Amino acid sequence: MRAIDLSSVAWRKSSYSNEDGGNCLEVADALPLVPVRDSKNPTGPALLIAAPAWGAFVDGVKGGGLSR
Repeated sequence: MRAIDLSSVAWRKSSYSNEDGGNCLEVADALPLVPVRDSKNPTGPALLIAAPAWGAFVDGVKGGGLSR
């Protein structure tokens, strides 16, 4: 598998994050695969998710479609 260079992408923190740290995600937009990483470990690994799958996940969260 070919490595994807994420060194120049613009990361954004989840809108649900707060200034106290906590469990936060960062994502980068406008790529065929959506990279997701832990905001507390920006030099750590990123999970790459297909854009349609990420969109479905976000839509499910917004619609309250996830249950515990």
